[in-house]
Amino acid sequence: MESSSSSSSATPFPKLFSPLDLGPDIGVLPNRVIMGSMHTGLEGHSQPNWMVRMLGVDKDHVDHSLECMARYFAERAQGGVGLMVTGGISPNWEGWVSPFAAKLTSQKEMEQHQAVTEAVHAVQVPIAGTTESVPARICLQILHAGRYAFHPFPVSASSTKSPISPFKARALSKSGVQRTIRDFVKCAELAKEAGYDGVEIMGSEGYLLSQFLDPCTNFRNDEYGGPSLDNRARSPLEIVRQTRQAVGADFIIIVPLFLLDFVEDGLAWEECLELAQRLETAGASILNTGIGWHESRVPTIATSVPRAAFTSPLWHSNKPMWYRFHSSQPTASIHLKRQKICLCKAHQSTTVPCRPTTCTKGSRRTSG
Repeated sequence: MESSSSSSSATPFPKLFSPLDLGPDIGVLPNRVIMGSMHTGLEGHSQPNWMVRMLGVDKDHVDHSLECMARYFAERAQGGVGLMVTGGISPNWEGWVSPFAAKLTSQKEMEQHQAVTEAVHAVQVPIAGTTESVPARICLQILHAGRYAFHPFPVSASSTKSPISPFKARALSKSGVQRTIRDFVKCAELAKEAGYDGVEIMGSEGYLLSQFLDPCTNFRNDEYGGPSLDNRARSPLEIVRQTRQAVGADFIIIVPLFLLDFVEDGLAWEECLELAQRLETAGASILNTGIGWHESRVPTIATSVPRAAFTSPLWHSNKPMWYRFHSSQPTASIHLKRQKICLCKAHQSTTVPCRPTTCTKGSRRTSG
């Protein structure tokens, strides 16, 4: 009886640990386990050096080093995950999640990311069911915050204000939309040059591309808006299409797509299905489905931190905020598992500090 029960519960997803063939150009993922994108705080920043020095921070911060991010993903690759996706990196300054957040727009920024890809590719991951192994793989998430940007210069499909941001977005002009499309494509090209195995073009959770797709945030009357899905999907589809043309067939393109957005006047189910088919035709390798926007009244994307979460004495010090996040001193970590929030024991990694707002062990992410 125990054997039967154990066997049944051990294989609820029989294909999870089987290889995934993405075609002759991209090759095989060793298994179908994907570590989704999480904002870890390790993605770097885009502060100019004069500003960094004025704040009195350490050398790694001045050099815009991503060594900590490299160690973080190398450690997780050693666990045997099939594919990993970085936290969100903006394709331009308008798309920053917050002031001077990480972006990838220049050769210098590209070179900083090479440390991450080299560390990850040095790890071999066994191909499930075989004696062979392949280098670990990692994709960079291209994230344009749109009206979710927490800085005074947000842009969106239309001039609207998100209920979770204090700033009203400016509507992109037609030329602004076309420039933003080019910025996404350039970011993907730089990611490939940096050694990433692909990109994830963030198209869900209420960020910029969602704001074009959904009628509740797109009130345009040109070819990028209106009641027609053809128009509302034009910019996301063009980004995927032009990105595929620019990076070639040997590069993974993931597109997160929400199937339920939980906002009023959102995408209809039939539109979701049609959009998925169009994205595949445009060149997407993988569709990453999910539900909910950050502003949804249904709390599908948790960003709340319980009271007393930051209990380390360092948290109450006079050090700058960035220092508290990058210190190696152990702090309380938050684990979200089975949608229950609890505080775990403070712990310390020998190479990567525990993140106070991100779970590195649990099954759910704390921020999107």
